[in-house]
Amino acid sequence: MWLPSRFTLKFAVCALRRGVLKSHPHVLRRGGCNTAAFMPEAAGFEGVSGRAALQEFSVSNSEDFWAAVARQRLSWVRPFHTVQDCDLSRGRIKWFQGGMLNVSVNCLDRQVHICPERVALIWERDERGSEVRYTYRELLEMTCRVGNLLKRYGVKRGDCVTIYMPTCPLAVASMLACARIGAAHNVVFAGFSAEALAERIRDAQSSIVITMNQGVRGGKVTELKKTVDTAVQSCPTVRHVFVAMRTEKLVPMTDRDVLMDEEMLKEDVVCEPAAMNSEDVLFLLYTSGSTGKPKGLVHTQAGYLLYAALTHRYVFSYHDGDVFGCVADIGWITGHSYIVYGPLANGATTVLFESTPVYPDPGRYWETVERLKINQFYGAPTAIRLLLKYGDQWVNKYDRSSLKTLGSVGEPINTEAWEWYHRVVGEGRCPVVDTWWQTETGGICIAPKPSEPDEEIVPGMAMRPFFGIKPVLMDTEGKVMTSNNTSGALCIAQPWPGMARTIHNNHQRFIETYCQPYPGYFFTGDGAYRSPEGYYQITGRLDDVINVSGHRIGTAEIEDVVNQCSAVAESAVIGYSHDIKGQGIYAFVVLKKNMKIKEEDLYKQLNSVVSEKIAKYACPDFVLLVKRLPKTRSGKIMRRVLRKVVESDLDSLGDLSTLDDPSAVQEIIEGHAKISTKGQ
Repeated sequence: MWLPSRFTLKFAVCALRRGVLKSHPHVLRRGGCNTAAFMPEAAGFEGVSGRAALQEFSVSNSEDFWAAVARQRLSWVRPFHTVQDCDLSRGRIKWFQGGMLNVSVNCLDRQVHICPERVALIWERDERGSEVRYTYRELLEMTCRVGNLLKRYGVKRGDCVTIYMPTCPLAVASMLACARIGAAHNVVFAGFSAEALAERIRDAQSSIVITMNQGVRGGKVTELKKTVDTAVQSCPTVRHVFVAMRTEKLVPMTDRDVLMDEEMLKEDVVCEPAAMNSEDVLFLLYTSGSTGKPKGLVHTQAGYLLYAALTHRYVFSYHDGDVFGCVADIGWITGHSYIVYGPLANGATTVLFESTPVYPDPGRYWETVERLKINQFYGAPTAIRLLLKYGDQWVNKYDRSSLKTLGSVGEPINTEAWEWYHRVVGEGRCPVVDTWWQTETGGICIAPKPSEPDEEIVPGMAMRPFFGIKPVLMDTEGKVMTSNNTSGALCIAQPWPGMARTIHNNHQRFIETYCQPYPGYFFTGDGAYRSPEGYYQITGRLDDVINVSGHRIGTAEIEDVVNQCSAVAESAVIGYSHDIKGQGIYAFVVLKKNMKIKEEDLYKQLNSVVSEKIAKYACPDFVLLVKRLPKTRSGKIMRRVLRKVVESDLDSLGDLSTLDDPSAVQEIIEGHAKISTKGQ
C-alpha cells in the first residue's frame, strides 16, 4: 500500500485566480447583522438579512446567487460567461458554461499553496489504532504519480477509469488523478460481485481498472484481485489492471496486470493539470441495481464540486481546522461528496474509515472519535440503530467532547434512534442533521442546518431546503400542493449545480425517470410530508408506499412507529399481496440485545402502538423476528430481497454478493416458511 514518503515535494503551483475563503463563524442572527460573516457573498445581495432571506434569494435570484458563489469559491482557469442553461422538461442541464477549471487543483494545489503540511486525510485502517495521516502535499504527490502512471498506460482525456477499491488514500488519489488528467472515474463499491463489476466496466467502457490484492474490513479479508480477474474475462475493453497491495499476500499476476506501488515510484511528482470545461464529465456512479439495470449517473466538473463544497461547509457548520468524519464507503455518492470532493475543496481534514461500527467491539466509532478528535460525525441510521441495541456503555466509555455536529444519511432516521444519537452520543449538545439527498442530487438538498441559532430541530425530519433548492409536493394528478400539513410526491422545482446531468449512454432513460413524470420538475422518486410549519419529512420511496384498503402509507412511517417499541432495535416493513385488502403489511423485526419477548406478545404490542400512532389499517399482518436484516455493506436495507422472499419468488432474489451478511437471507426464508404456514 502506498504510504506517505515524508520527502520534500517538487511541484509547480498553478496560478490561482482567487484565494481560498477562510471559514467564518456560522452564525445567522435575526436582523442579519452577521449574514455576510456567515456567507461573505451575501454582502452583495441587496436587502438580504438572515437565513430565511438568504434561502429565498438563492431560489428567486438563482443565477445571481450561484454566480457569486462560484466566482468566489472555485479557482478558474477561464471564467464562465453563462451561469445556467437549463430546461428540466427536456432534461437539459448546463451550468457555468464557458468556464474552465481543474477539480484536483481546487482540491489540492490551492490548499498546498496555502498550507502544504495541513493533514488532508486520516486513514482509519481496519486495525484499530493504526491510523495513517497524509498531508495535502503528500496527497498531491501521490495524485500526480497516479496521473502520470495512467497517462503512461494510455489513458486520455475523456476516457473512463474503473476503480474497485476499499476506502483508502490510494482510492482518493486515483479519483483525483483521473480528474487531474481529464479522465472520468467510475468507482465501484468493493463489495460488488464479479458479475456486477463486469456490467459496470462494460457500460463505462474502461480500458484500465484499479484495484488491490485484498481488502480488509471487520477483521475479514476479501479477495478483490480475484474478483477483478473474474470480471475482466467478460470485459474486452480492459487492457490493464493496476494492482496495489493492501496486505502482504502475493496474488497471481498476468501480463495484463501492473504492480501499482512499484510503477508509481517511477513517476514524477509533477503532473500538469488539464483545463476542463465546466460540463465535462467528472465521474460516473452506478446505482445499486436494486430496481433493475444499474444506472450510470453522470456528474460534471464545476457544478458538482461547488455544490459538494457548499453543502459540506454549511450543513455541518464546518470550520477551518475541524476533523470531518464521514464513515461511509467511498464507493457510494456519500463517500464521493463528503469524504473526497466537498471536504478537500474546503481544505478540510477528512477521515477514511475502513472498518465497521462493531469491530473489534461496538465502541469502535466512539473510540475513533476520541482518538482522532472528530468534530463532525456523519453516519447511517442503520448503524445508529445497531449500536443502540448494544446499550449506552459502549458510547460513554469514550470522550466525545470534540463532537460539534452529528449527521445522518442514507435513509430516514426513526425518532428513537435520533433521540439516542442526540442524547447519548451527542450528550444533548450537538445538533443532529438528518440529511436528505440522492446519488442524483450530488449533495444534500434538505437538512435542518443551516438555520438561525434559535431555530428548532425536529427529530426525524430533514426539515429545511438548502440554498438554491425549491422542493414542491405534487398530488396524484400532477398538480403542485401549496398547503402545509400535506403529503405528496417530492419534486424539485428548479435546477441546481450539483444535480446529475444524464444517465451514461441513455439520456432518454434519464428524461423518462426524472423529467417526464412531472414535466418541468425534477422527480425524486420519494414521497414527503410537509408539516404545518413548512418542514419536510421524507416518508420513503414512492415504490415503498403500501396501499391498504385504499389507504396509502409509507413503509418508513410504519417503521418509525415500530422502532419506538421498547423491545425493538430496528425493523423493515414491506407490502405484500392480500386477497381482501389489496396489500397487507409484513414487518421484519430485530430485537435489542438480550431482550426476550414472545412473538405473540410482540405482535400485540406492535399492533397496539401502530394503531395508536397511525391507524388500525397500518397494523402489521405478519411480524417475523430475525437476528439481522439483509443490508448492503453501506447499510441500505434490501427490501427487494424481503419482497421476493414473501412472494416465494426465490429464483429472482438476484445478486446477493453486495449484502453485508448473505446468510441473513436464509434465516429469513426459513422464518417466513414457518410463519406463513401457521399465520398470526
